[in-house]
Amino acid sequence: MRASEDQLRIWMIGGLDGDSRAYTALLDALVPMLRSFFARRLRSGAEDVEDLVQDTMIAIHTRRATYDRERIFTAWAYAIARYKMIDHFRRTRMTVPIEGLEDILVAEGFEAATSARMDVDRLLAGLSPKQQRIIRQTRIDGLSTAEAAQHGAISESDVKVSVHRGLLAMAKRLRGGS
Repeated sequence: MRASEDQLRIWMIGGLDGDSRAYTALLDALVPMLRSFFARRLRSGAEDVEDLVQDTMIAIHTRRATYDRERIFTAWAYAIARYKMIDHFRRTRMTVPIEGLEDILVAEGFEAATSARMDVDRLLAGLSPKQQRIIRQTRIDGLSTAEAAQHGAISESDVKVSVHRGLLAMAKRLRGGS
């Protein structure tokens, strides 16, 4: 079971305040999240995924003092992961498959929204509870389509359609289309 954003943030803040148990729990929870994040985006072997997980964990540890306690923790952690992945692509001269480009762009849209301190809850408020839940799971918490489908006891197609329609509705609202 994946830890929630709130739990991860509590553990991070606890770790920053010197609670070693909280920090250990945070690091333990991050490993499977980062493995999933990189595995979905890389075509290379498991060694590259594990190397990126380790590089990201080290970067999170060494840069932990830069975390702003008022911001969403996963956006901060995934930003570090994304930069580590970009560095990996540059080193190996790999190309990003076009099939995963939408996921990367949408994730960056949420990261930009966080940087601009937009209220994600308010943005999602106009959507159905199902769309809100699925978009949070796949675009904020980092679950794959299959994981979100399993978690919600629905089909993967239903997850994809719900995310697509929800994102379209949010884009329309942002453009002033109600």
